[in-house]
Amino acid sequence: MPRIDIKYISPDCSTIKIHQKVWRGKIQKFLKTEDGKREIDLHSSVAALLREFIGDRKSGLLFCTRTGKPLSQSNVLRRWLHPTLKQLKWEHLESGRTTTGAHAFRRFRDAYLKNYTSTPPGIINFWLGWAGESMSDLYDKIRHDVEFRKEVAEKAGLGFELPSEKPVVGPNGLKIETQPVLELAVTV
Repeated sequence: MPRIDIKYISPDCSTIKIHQKVWRGKIQKFLKTEDGKREIDLHSSVAALLREFIGDRKSGLLFCTRTGKPLSQSNVLRRWLHPTLKQLKWEHLESGRTTTGAHAFRRFRDAYLKNYTSTPPGIINFWLGWAGESMSDLYDKIRHDVEFRKEVAEKAGLGFELPSEKPVVGPNGLKIETQPVLELAVTV
């Protein structure tokens, strides 16, 4: 799973470069395939949220623990994504399960761009880190036209509405208020 170092985010936060990943808690300066090395252009509303989230930070991982280490994917899924899906009463269409993994975000973006926008296939493949499908993809220089990619990202939109109320996110993610658990000793 890629982990994003702030140095790989453009100054205006409109583009993220994917150049590294984390495997078993260690940052690796390579990806599984050469096509995985890519740039993802963001809609202006997401870029604004990202700018606000980064604040004055100039280095380190975008999402990390208090000590600067990569977040554990399983912790993020178990603590945040799965409870949120349960709260939304979300159910996977095919399996009927109420949980899913991080790859669901990539699948959503692919389906949205292909089915509801006029995004060129070359840009979709580039953003998602997929190899070209035909010989003509080798000649397609659309991935190098940054201005056009940014126009397409803006026109395509998100495929969902951003919440109007911004949650408070700290160094270790969202903070959830919980009630203390009382333990009772019972004597028989």
